[in-house]
Amino acid sequence: MVCLHGFADTWRTWELVLPRLERRHDVLALTLAGHAGGPPIEGEASGAALTDAVERAMEEAGFESAHLVGNSLGGYIALALAARGRAETVVAFAPAGGWKDGDDSYLETLARQARIIEALRVAAPHADALLSTNRGRRQATAYTTVKFEHIPNELLAHQMLGAAACVSGIPLIEHALRSGWILDAADITCPVRVVWGTEDRLLPWPSTAARFHDGWLPQADLVGLDGVGHCPQLDVPLQASELILGFTSQLPGGGAEAVP
Repeated sequence: MVCLHGFADTWRTWELVLPRLERRHDVLALTLAGHAGGPPIEGEASGAALTDAVERAMEEAGFESAHLVGNSLGGYIALALAARGRAETVVAFAPAGGWKDGDDSYLETLARQARIIEALRVAAPHADALLSTNRGRRQATAYTTVKFEHIPNELLAHQMLGAAACVSGIPLIEHALRSGWILDAADITCPVRVVWGTEDRLLPWPSTAARFHDGWLPQADLVGLDGVGHCPQLDVPLQASELILGFTSQLPGGGAEAVP
């Protein structure tokens, strides 16, 4: 299994679900190229460059194909890898690229992400002080989760610092403004589960999932999570891991044993 985080995040976004996933699968949780702790992007910052880097990492790990799990930008990359024939299954939490054709609201989403990165570059040096209060923890998680009380402060501080240090964040936004997020659904033939929190403030439900509602990917199993935000793996880790493992266990080679 390969787990792919969202824009300006790191592999540690999966930290609360990894113990359960690792009971069933050999898991490779990557930090994307151009992100804090990840490899540099080779050439222009683009979705294709990020996908290429994940494909190289899979080859180095000996994964010809894998169950792919992604959140936001990572969900988009998981689907792009599926279009290249590298996925056994995809579970995508609020994947980018779900806007209906002609819907330009993604431009505001990209502008918001640029503002978030700039704000975090100011706030990150003061992460410990900010996270010492419930109000500060709520501010730090406003665009990622509804529930935040169970998330360790150290993990939240890491994410703040990681986003502030994401050197390719603005170049990736600029590329997306020029090119958008383009996927060819016809090349995606593996089973797909798309999961979206109904309280997602970054990619609001259901408008940013319109393509999946409209049958763009007819084999996709679409799941809405009431009262959950943009990052189910942080917001509701137990439910998120069950949605992943319950999907992969239905398929040949996925294993059918219960996970306690």
